Amino acid sequence: MSGLRRRAMVAHCSVGLLAGWSSGVLAAAAEAPVILVVGDSLSAEYGLKSGDGWVALLQKRLAEQKKPHRVVNASISGDTTAGGRSRLPAALRTHKPAIVILELGGNDALRGLPLATTRDNLLTMARAAQAAGAKVIVVGMQVPPNYGSAYARDFESVFGDVARQAKAALVPFLLKGVADRADAMEWFQPDRIHPLAKAHPQMLDNVWPALKPLL
Repeated sequence: MSGLRRRAMVAHCSVGLLAGWSSGVLAAAAEAPVILVVGDSLSAEYGLKSGDGWVALLQKRLAEQKKPHRVVNASISGDTTAGGRSRLPAALRTHKPAIVILELGGNDALRGLPLATTRDNLLTMARAAQAAGAKVIVVGMQVPPNYGSAYARDFESVFGDVARQAKAALVPFLLKGVADRADAMEWFQPDRIHPLAKAHPQMLDNVWPALKPLL
């Protein structure tokens, strides 16, 4: 065999091996269990560098702990539970998640939407995800004291009620250890709504106890 033909065959085999390896990597990624996060700006890295939010940190933690899961962040800044409810069916069909994390409701409070509507939207989303074969985590939120103690109590209870009715896991308060700190304002962006990057590891730590048993 001439040197030219030998080199051509080696090149052909190398390309074949590379193509096979690439196909294997893509297939493995496609088969990895998906964790779908449906949230608002608290999960969409609003005001942060890409990769600094708790959802991105979750993917890093999973990799560090040798978990095969792939995180899909379907969060949109400004979204409400109504918005999440309308787009969830398509996300379920597209990603076929094993786990769905519902982090919505804060913007409902900011807009003064009825709590009954927030509760119904979250419950509908949780049950739709479960019907699609996913385990569900409901992420709780709280409102500042200026909303009034009665409203604050009723709003906080929405998330626990939904988790109980849907038999889903619950994160009681995404911003625990951030919004309730004595120096809380040093952990938020100038708008006093969105946490700084340094708060997001704590936010992940708040989600992790509910997520870990489901992996």
